[in-house]
Amino acid sequence: MSPGTRSTRPAATATAPSQEARRATREGTARYVARFASRFTEDYFRAMGARGSALAVGSIGLGTYLGECSDDDDARYETAVYAGLAAGCNVVDTAINYRCQRSERAVGRAVARALADGVARRDEVVVCTKGGYIALDGAPPATREAYEAYLADEFFGPGVMRPEDVVHGGHSFAPGFLAHQIARSRANLGVDTIDLYYLHEPERQLDSSAGTAFATTLRRAIEALEASVARGEIARWGIATWRGLRVPPGAKARDHLALADVVAAARDVAGDAHHFAAVQLPISLAMPEAVRAPTQPLATRGASPQRTVPLLQAAQELGVAVVASAPLMQAQLASNLPPALRDAFPGCETDAQRAITFVRSLPGVAVALVGTRSVEHLTENLRSAR
Repeated sequence: MSPGTRSTRPAATATAPSQEARRATREGTARYVARFASRFTEDYFRAMGARGSALAVGSIGLGTYLGECSDDDDARYETAVYAGLAAGCNVVDTAINYRCQRSERAVGRAVARALADGVARRDEVVVCTKGGYIALDGAPPATREAYEAYLADEFFGPGVMRPEDVVHGGHSFAPGFLAHQIARSRANLGVDTIDLYYLHEPERQLDSSAGTAFATTLRRAIEALEASVARGEIARWGIATWRGLRVPPGAKARDHLALADVVAAARDVAGDAHHFAAVQLPISLAMPEAVRAPTQPLATRGASPQRTVPLLQAAQELGVAVVASAPLMQAQLASNLPPALRDAFPGCETDAQRAITFVRSLPGVAVALVGTRSVEHLTENLRSAR
């Protein structure tokens, strides 16, 4: 079958293994690709991670950020994630704070149903989540006083963390807090091992502390994550950012993150066997800094930083996978693109497909995360890679 030909075969079904793995594996994800490869263009499935341990992933991932804290949106996400797993999307991305933990729980139900129905095996699905923002439970508190009582009851009273561990009123990388959140996320998701656990927006800590204090905070967080890897709670970890990796270094950029510094901190904690595997950041037609803007200082063979390169180049040189968020800019790029951009993607039928294809086509991008609560939109998005 040629790459552009659409298959009309029945949905692929995963055969139950004799002993189910508890996390995504190289062998499992390769098996998933083998079932779906003929339905997509040759560049749809990609390797994510270091050679020898790379996972095979669909380059359109399932995001779960937007929506109301409602049963209706829970059901929409559960249906869309299940449909995505059945259609060739084996990366699911969420965060414990998304929709007051409801997105994680919807993902957990969708994955459990997909496994029970034979749509996928556990070792074929890459389940990703994030920790750092204080997660509410089910619905936002009605008042500031109710929020403060929640913090006291959930975190401060039991000794999970201290009030001084919280910055900006709702963000923490305290080791006890991260351990608590990982345990809660595993329960929400219904998994023994989270395949990729991101530190959520480290720049929130960076712009609240001096460089030395941030380095200490980051190191303690990495120690906590590596300990979680050793216990089998997470398989690998990363950082999920909004601005930090897109802004250049300088006195005015207090929230600038240097990827090389994070890699160095990971090596300092765990040596070359560290589990820092991926970064997530916005990449889109409207936010192309990762490919165009020199924001990342890199050393030359042990010397002081002598060059500044775009994030995608830095990640490639440092051996870190890149996951793109917000390729549609929360639907802002799903329509009304300029005619010149439409002409640049002749194989695409819609502006949403063009915007997604732009991100997928960038060298070094493993996955473009597209949030969808609609199976119709999911089907449209996947047609860009058929």
